Amino acid sequence: MVLLEQDFSLKSLREQVYSYLRDQMDDGKLRPGVFLNLNEISRELGISRTPLRDALFQLEAEGFVTIFPRRGVIVNELTLEKIRNIYEILGALEAATLVLVSVRLRDSDADAMERYNEQMRKALEQNNFSLFYDANLRFHNVYLDLSNNTEMARAIKIRKERLYDFPRNKAFVKEWELHSLSEHEEMISLLRKKDFNGMADYIRDVHWSFSVQERFIRKYYFANYTELDISQEGDAAVE
Repeated sequence: MVLLEQDFSLKSLREQVYSYLRDQMDDGKLRPGVFLNLNEISRELGISRTPLRDALFQLEAEGFVTIFPRRGVIVNELTLEKIRNIYEILGALEAATLVLVSVRLRDSDADAMERYNEQMRKALEQNNFSLFYDANLRFHNVYLDLSNNTEMARAIKIRKERLYDFPRNKAFVKEWELHSLSEHEEMISLLRKKDFNGMADYIRDVHWSFSVQERFIRKYYFANYTELDISQEGDAAVE
């Protein structure tokens, strides 16, 4: 049995169950295309259906699962079409955020982005995916964190998690990563020139452009793709 910490001042039971399910997805233990066995999850966690149901409603709202009334809950697959849609959304939101915070950007922000990009380069040389992933997020967060629009920030965060944690692919497509480093350098250059509109356009039309990145996306997400068997729906209904 997995024992969840019952410290409600830090995390509610729903939040703990949500975090557990996300971790299971990230580790590949809850596979896309597979119906969840809710009775088994409840028994493993030692909880009732209520906090599990509430956590699943949140996961559905964020696009991680689909709840079929009286049938069950299935982990959503990350299809090429969904990736295209997410890229379009992220490009629009990050570009809009950059324009909104442009009056607050300083040379020190470009310096920070340069440091994170160098960390990414070193991580790539060391074949350290976790370091590369974290530095990449920090690079973008230099300008994203300047925004006071919490709804926009959450929308960006959730969609990046959909791309990266489903489950997290810990292998590199080094050609893509090197390409990303070059794109980051161009973004830094535009920032230092204070060409904020140009930087926003570049984020939307190049860095988060599905058509520009498609060849890398196919290699990263689908090179080793195999069909997943969908388990029997069984006792998985959510009411």
